[in-house]
Amino acid sequence: MAFGSRRRNRFKNYWPPYVPVAQKKKQAAAKIAQLQKKDKNLSPVLNVGRKIATTFWGKSWCENIESYRDFAYRLERGRTYVRSGYVLDLKINKGEIIALVQGASLYQIKIKITQVCEKKWKALVKKCSGQIDSLMEILQGKLSSSVMEIMTDKSFGLFPSPSEIKFSCSCPDWASCCKHVAAVLYGIGVRLDERPEYLFELRGVSEKDLVVGQIETLATSKTDMHQLHVIDDRDVSSIFNVDFDDEKPSSKTPTATKIVAKKTVAKKKKKMAKKSL
Repeated sequence: MAFGSRRRNRFKNYWPPYVPVAQKKKQAAAKIAQLQKKDKNLSPVLNVGRKIATTFWGKSWCENIESYRDFAYRLERGRTYVRSGYVLDLKINKGEIIALVQGASLYQIKIKITQVCEKKWKALVKKCSGQIDSLMEILQGKLSSSVMEIMTDKSFGLFPSPSEIKFSCSCPDWASCCKHVAAVLYGIGVRLDERPEYLFELRGVSEKDLVVGQIETLATSKTDMHQLHVIDDRDVSSIFNVDFDDEKPSSKTPTATKIVAKKTVAKKKKKMAKKSL
């Protein structure tokens, strides 16, 4: 029987026997160990529980792909595959995911994600300006509800639409989104739990821009406040009818020592005048 397969036999009217999840995971682990002997950089998706993703970024990714009917047909099988440990390798690069998924055979999957255009990204950064305090807030997903809504908005948010996701699989399945691709899509959600910055890398943007936008907003607002509080001398002159140009300060300011000395001399003169009387 093919590894992990329950495809109906074409020539006999029966389904292959059910393989328990624990056994599937054991088979997947053995295959991973075999592949790691050849590729030390193998990056399998492991230890996926009932909840595939748990953080804001991972859950939002999964919810995004589940919200589109284009992927609905094969997503359930994809969830089973990723939970069983069948995603043996998954690497995320700028705009691209490369993966290996074990099915009846070992299949290669490539997913391309369209990068966010500069205009759209600048608009998103502007919408978030003044609402994010640090890079740590972004990576930990500790964002305000308004920022979360901006990030997940289907029109201008960060998560890709079906038209921005192109994929291919080496399996013979006729479906555009086969179960192997679906497993990788869920595997990306697991990866975003571990490293949220992968989403920004996929979309070709930098999460640091969101913090820079915050700093620029603060700097602008501080400049505006400073300009509001500083009154030009000419304005003061017109308000209080004072001409600052006529007041010419003395070039020499008397020191405290000289003032005391003058007072002492004046006292001595008064005493001498009294004695003479």
